[in-house]
Amino acid sequence: MTISRTICLGFIAAIAGGTLLLLMPLATSTGEWGNPLVALFTATSAVCVTGLSVVDVNKYFSFWGELTVMLLAQLGGLGYMTLTTFLMILIGRKFDLQQRFAIQESFDHRFAQGSNNLIKSVIATTLIFEVTGTIVLFFVFLQDYPPPRALWYAVFHSVSAFNNAGFSLFADNLIGYQTSVPLNLTVSALIIFGGIGYQVIIESYFWLVRKVKKSQRPFAFSLNLRVVVRVTIFLLLLGFFGILILEAQGNRAFAQFSFQDRLLVAWFQSVTTRTAGFNTIDLNELSSTSLVLVMLLMFIGASPSGTGGGIKTTTFAILANCTRSALRGQERVIIDDRCIPPQLILKAIAVVFGSMVTVISSISLLIFLESEQEAVSLAFEAVSAFATVGLSLGTTPELKPLSQLVLIVTMFIGRVGITILMAAIVGDPKPSLIKYPEENLLVG
Repeated sequence: MTISRTICLGFIAAIAGGTLLLLMPLATSTGEWGNPLVALFTATSAVCVTGLSVVDVNKYFSFWGELTVMLLAQLGGLGYMTLTTFLMILIGRKFDLQQRFAIQESFDHRFAQGSNNLIKSVIATTLIFEVTGTIVLFFVFLQDYPPPRALWYAVFHSVSAFNNAGFSLFADNLIGYQTSVPLNLTVSALIIFGGIGYQVIIESYFWLVRKVKKSQRPFAFSLNLRVVVRVTIFLLLLGFFGILILEAQGNRAFAQFSFQDRLLVAWFQSVTTRTAGFNTIDLNELSSTSLVLVMLLMFIGASPSGTGGGIKTTTFAILANCTRSALRGQERVIIDDRCIPPQLILKAIAVVFGSMVTVISSISLLIFLESEQEAVSLAFEAVSAFATVGLSLGTTPELKPLSQLVLIVTMFIGRVGITILMAAIVGDPKPSLIKYPEENLLVG
């Protein structure tokens, strides 16, 4: 049982448990046993923090079913190893070196000491953001619903937003609140901070504490934080201005909005493509060019150790700098006066290549199985499933059972990560003392 297999089996166990809970009569609004495929799809989508759904969550599930979906999304956002380790801390049990390395692998961070403090910090950070989001959203929903329902809606959407799950209890997602400034800004902030990664949040917190205390000790931000923040800002602005400009031409999606509301809607759509899954407009009204931009942003996704999916911002940054170094004739990849190790470059290439193979395979299978559906819509659903985004053009509920199973597998691969999945299948690499001679290939 390797670390990679432990992580994969942990997610599979969570999905299986969630499926059984969502099957029970207590979880459905009719009080009858649920559809097994619906339960499996919803549980996978929740644990993989995707948000794609084949049913209207609010109508199909009861309160207990909705609560199960929210808890599964919380589990998926925190990660199997995080929650397991936190429970072990609560009961006072110490974990061995292998479990420490499993935490290390799940966070994509190299450490062996201080695991307890890290997990506690992650849980505390999650609670702080989700409680704050709940308070703000409660007053937003209180204008339209009685206090108990407004509170439940606030809790559900705050947890869903911070974990980048994208599940909503409204039939039209968040279209009914498309011009609500408090809701748009609150949900956007939860999505950004949830997807930017716990390491960045915790490191920023320590920097802020030193600033408040006016500490004289020097503090240098890590390369991970600098790269993540820069790429995140770049992608948010790219999505914002891209959607705003592209939709100004066709003017279908933004025709009914004032200029101020267009800015708000464009900003929210740019943020939600970062693997969140909420939408405040009908995505079918977007132009084809905007849909391509959205798919590109979804494919890149969020950041390492965050609650989102995609190939991650750091992978995108490494490959972009690899391209720059190759064009300049440089033999090493340098980012902010730091040389990137060759094994990290190989990992980034493997992630992108494996992700592209997964997405192309998923799209090909969907097109083969759903010949009557538009290829663009199927491609959008496949990218959304792999990047664990949850944005949809409304095609997923219309798919055949076999096609829905394809999306289930795609969501699972996107959540656990292509490198962890391949390591779980192949096993840990065995060390070798053999060195082979080098020989060049014609490239480009």
